[in-house]
Amino acid sequence: MVGDDRPGGHRPAHTRHGLSRETEAHLVELGRQLPPPSEEEARIIATDHAVRFLRRLAFGFVVVALIAAGAGAMVQWFRPLTQPTLKGLATGIRIPGSAPRLPWPSTGAAALSVPGLGRLGQDHDARPVPIGVLSGVLTAYVILKDHPLSTGGFSGPTIAVTPRTLAAYQAGSAAGEPEVSVSSGESLTELDALEGLLVDSGNDMATLLADWDAGSTSAFVRKMDLTAVSLGLRHTSVAEPGGADDAVVSTPSDLIRLAEAAMRLPVFRQIVSLGEVSLPGAGLQYNPNFALGENGVVGVEAGSDTTANGCYLFAAQKTVGGQTVTLYGAVLGQSGPSGPDTAAVEAGDALMTAALLDLTADQILQAGRVVGQLSAPWGASTPVVVSHAATVLAWPGLRVSATARLATLTVPVAAGTRIGSLRIRQGSRVIEVPLENKTPLQGPSGFWRLTR
Repeated sequence: MVGDDRPGGHRPAHTRHGLSRETEAHLVELGRQLPPPSEEEARIIATDHAVRFLRRLAFGFVVVALIAAGAGAMVQWFRPLTQPTLKGLATGIRIPGSAPRLPWPSTGAAALSVPGLGRLGQDHDARPVPIGVLSGVLTAYVILKDHPLSTGGFSGPTIAVTPRTLAAYQAGSAAGEPEVSVSSGESLTELDALEGLLVDSGNDMATLLADWDAGSTSAFVRKMDLTAVSLGLRHTSVAEPGGADDAVVSTPSDLIRLAEAAMRLPVFRQIVSLGEVSLPGAGLQYNPNFALGENGVVGVEAGSDTTANGCYLFAAQKTVGGQTVTLYGAVLGQSGPSGPDTAAVEAGDALMTAALLDLTADQILQAGRVVGQLSAPWGASTPVVVSHAATVLAWPGLRVSATARLATLTVPVAAGTRIGSLRIRQGSRVIEVPLENKTPLQGPSGFWRLTR
């Protein structure tokens, strides 16, 4: 072929790039013959190399900076926003008016309480004192926990009157203590014995029930002590189940706690609501709690003995704001010209009447009431309102606490969005009211996102 007269038609490898081997060697030789650059020329060449290097380095830095800035902007833009916070919330709300001035008895001890709300007013509850027949409430509570009864008419097993029960009856009668008349060979049902204990305040019924349940009064007293501990009766000490011993002591507050637990047992609640009972050997017996059925009184027990004087533990109910509220109270160590029983019930009735009069349903927040300000870190804010009215059961001067729980919000937030709830606490009672933002909460600007 043209340009190649050798077989195969291939050019030599050293000529494929346009220069022959001889030409390359000739150029190398010419380079050796060139004189070395002068000092000035060398300096110019070095400067030129340095300038080129710095330009490349600066360009690299610019590229890296632009990449870093872009990555940082992306991170800033998509980084989760700090949640708005509620500011200006009043954490305590006081019910208008002065605290109730209650007719506390001038002697003895007394206390009032509403479950879930706590103590009412200034109580006189300094130290443990003898409680007499009121120990029967603890005895009955232990018996009904060990041997439950239903309210359907079942009276429980039959219990024979033991010699020890008969002896307790005779000794108590001789000492002028409250007893239920019993005789040798007689039997009572569990329900009879409980009615004699709680309605007729019979100390001998406590002995009968204790021996039947635990085999002896001492073993039963140990049960009573353990039960008192489990109920949190820190100032209650039990020496015998009937209460005739002046070593059986407690405080009004402990007795109220005990009554709250006992009144949750339907049979107990049924028994203490009775104004009278008919017992096998004693016949018709009247409850010394003559206030039963009046002013909402539903129990619990009244009685007296020579050591404790008149004692009264009571529960009274009232419908307030559509809710049934139970007031518990106890008065101890009462005496008067009409007798200790009457003095105790009258003192308790006066306290109860005044306390129930002061117990009302108060609307502490109206729907739409501003309770705080929802503020975002980027400067946006909106008033926060309660969407519903908040009504609490209370008495004048009571303080309730308020705390807010905010939901996780996605901005912007449209007006009227439920942003959380307001929790209003009264003792152990908690009311939750929805919270809403009154106006829109705008999201952050792009500049704020990038520079935060």
